[in-house]
Amino acid sequence: MTSALASPVTLPTGRIRAVCLDIDDTLVDYETSARSGLTALLGHDDAWPAWRRTTDIYHLRYHAGEVDFDTMRRERTKAFFADLGEELDDSEAAEREERRLSCITRTWRLFDDVWPCLEALRASGMQLAVITNAASLYQRKKLRAVGLIDAFDHLVISEELGIGKPDPMIFHTACEALGVAPEETVHVGDRLDLDASGAVGAGLHGVWLDRRGEARRVPVGVSVISSLEELPDLVVPRLPSPR
Repeated sequence: MTSALASPVTLPTGRIRAVCLDIDDTLVDYETSARSGLTALLGHDDAWPAWRRTTDIYHLRYHAGEVDFDTMRRERTKAFFADLGEELDDSEAAEREERRLSCITRTWRLFDDVWPCLEALRASGMQLAVITNAASLYQRKKLRAVGLIDAFDHLVISEELGIGKPDPMIFHTACEALGVAPEETVHVGDRLDLDASGAVGAGLHGVWLDRRGEARRVPVGVSVISSLEELPDLVVPRLPSPR
């Protein structure tokens, strides 16, 4: 897919009937909670970049079906500490992972722009869904903890489906569940590759939520926003101004 300078993309407002959203770092401020979990283990979060790299490696193994979710978490922790020069057995790795996870679940928070965005989309008649790459019980627990478990018409979770983003099938599954066509659907997420580009590749409208202002060059057809506050105006037709 050809890249271009990040610029507004005009969506066919009036023909959009549904909006799908990612969870982590889109709706829920997952990075802040994950950093707090790392601090619970190390006393600081200086090793956050290394944790992210290790997480990406082990998440790929999980999504490929090589390991289950609990095994992935334990093996990731062992690999992370091995890189720091500390060899952990399975029992110690599991204990540290539980300590980290306990801290994370206490610090899950929504971004401030989530509820205003969802309420505006609902008021416009949009159907809403979640599309997430993660374990089912974990993500449902997270949505329940932040008060979003009943905010969507449908939840599409990779573990339940057996495939994850950017596979077109996970996007099409959401569309079918909502009774809309891909071209009538927008998907929004913080990952350019998995969310926005994946959605465009599946025939949906892809929106990259670039909260950090990283957008430089993005694939043609991808819209970029810096806050969910911008989303309703992007997908909902504006009423003509009175003369």
